[in-house]
Amino acid sequence: MIKSMTGFGRCENQQGERKFTVEMKAVNHRYFDVSIKMPKKLGFFEAGIRGLLKEYVQRGKLDVFITYEDMTEENFALKYNERLASEYLRYYRQMAQTFGLEDDMCVSVLGRCPEVLTMEEQALDNEELWAMLEATVRGACEQFTASRQREGDALKSDLLEKLDGMEKNVDAVEQRFPQIIEAYREKLADKVRELLGDTQIEESRLAAEVVLFADKICTDEETVRLRSHIGSMRAELEKGGSVGRKLDFIAQEMNREANTILSKANDLETSDLAIDLKTEIEKVREQIQNIE
Repeated sequence: MIKSMTGFGRCENQQGERKFTVEMKAVNHRYFDVSIKMPKKLGFFEAGIRGLLKEYVQRGKLDVFITYEDMTEENFALKYNERLASEYLRYYRQMAQTFGLEDDMCVSVLGRCPEVLTMEEQALDNEELWAMLEATVRGACEQFTASRQREGDALKSDLLEKLDGMEKNVDAVEQRFPQIIEAYREKLADKVRELLGDTQIEESRLAAEVVLFADKICTDEETVRLRSHIGSMRAELEKGGSVGRKLDFIAQEMNREANTILSKANDLETSDLAIDLKTEIEKVREQIQNIE
């Protein structure tokens, strides 16, 4: 199946008081390039997430956004720093003695001193958290892949239609060639008669000149190769998978053959057909840039 490099996927996963949300979007890129934005406390899982994404994506610039909410009350604990409280108390008493002030220190005042009492987040259960995060990432990837496949189907249909049009142009180039040769032969014969008057034309010399001309403008090799490239591209589109790079290479070869046909063209109609071929090939190349 053909997949586009652009797409979007989103998945929410809530279990009890914990909730993960994963969103991902992608645009065209020559290689696989991923950017992951998530809370720092989940940084431990980044390598696992990247490995998971590679199961679904081969090419494209992928942006992944992960949010995590933990509403469990047990997630935080109050921590008492006795050593720091002792230091505060010692200095308060020292100041009272030095400046002759009343020592009015009490527990409520001491407890409000910075860092004496702090809320500390409890360590996360990595295995449990990863199981939940992995399921959420996979859910987003599946939606993402489905959107890419839908767009890929549309790209495939468009490319196959363009290939059909190109093949018709190739047919027209091949059909035009004998007509060009016959027109050249008649033109050459008329020119010789004009120069020689009633003198009989030497058919062998005339035929030799026509053969030389035909060899010079012959595009049989180019049309055969072009037809072969069209067939190869159709086969790759039907085979599916990650074929974007291969299709781009085939399109380059198509363009080379079309250029040669245009350079050999000694006929306005053939030139127009070759220009149409180049135009369609360029459209194909543009569409291929969207394929993984």
